[in-house]
Amino acid sequence: MADPVASLDEQVRAADADRWLSSRFVADARARADLIALYAFEAELLAIPTRVTQPLLAEMRYVWWREQMDGVFAGAARKGHPVLEALTDVVARRGLERGAFDDLIEAHVGRVHGEPHDLDAFYVGPMQAAARLLAGPGHDAAVAPAGRVWGLIQTGRIDEARAARAGARARLRSLPVAAFPAVAHATLSRPGESEAVKRLRLVRASMTGRI
Repeated sequence: MADPVASLDEQVRAADADRWLSSRFVADARARADLIALYAFEAELLAIPTRVTQPLLAEMRYVWWREQMDGVFAGAARKGHPVLEALTDVVARRGLERGAFDDLIEAHVGRVHGEPHDLDAFYVGPMQAAARLLAGPGHDAAVAPAGRVWGLIQTGRIDEARAARAGARARLRSLPVAAFPAVAHATLSRPGESEAVKRLRLVRASMTGRI
């Protein structure tokens, strides 16, 4: 039988290589697996428009995921679904709040209907959830600017991301070291770089605490 932790890890590595690389800097294996479960949930949502061509069909799948959040936050995972089972466990142990999950799903629904990217829903909320998972509550304000930098990078607005980076770095000074892997990938603004070069950039970011 396949190891569910390893399977989710491979899913995230294939779907979200930059955040998978940043997760390697979480020293504790349990915390790293929890972070991967969070990213695997996001990978599932991101894949939906690649699997269906009609916006209405995509929206129906997102509605299904929104309904599954009831079970996730009630501690009743949908059995046989590795991502939902893992996410339910993580939510219960780490005290994650539902708002960021619902906002992300709604932002995906908007995207399939042609609405612009909601940077806060797509990037800031998930990054804040990841930081909470790694270091507990109380760091949302420190993380938010880095989340926006990451969102600008992901939407191709590289010049804006670079301009915003100094402000994000200043806010990250108050972030605990344990939470830094949740934001480290915001230092990766050159998508074409090799994995080896990206690893070096992440090492430097982790050593300095700067994105």
